[in-house]
Amino acid sequence: MARVDIEIERCKGCALCVDACPEQVLEIGNEINLGGYQHVVVVNPDNCIGCCRCAEMCPDVALAVWR
Repeated sequence: MARVDIEIERCKGCALCVDACPEQVLEIGNEINLGGYQHVVVVNPDNCIGCCRCAEMCPDVALAVWR
């Protein structure tokens, strides 16, 4: 099973990864990181198919996908 790891402090909450994910694995959370941004969280980890679209879209390289 694939999984997504998020470097919370790198995330600026742009949601490009959320929009890119075909399986609705990610969403913008309610917590604020040290940079003052609402960061992305994994909400449906079992749905991840390891396509890496989220990581490819992230301009801040805050995501890693493991297969």
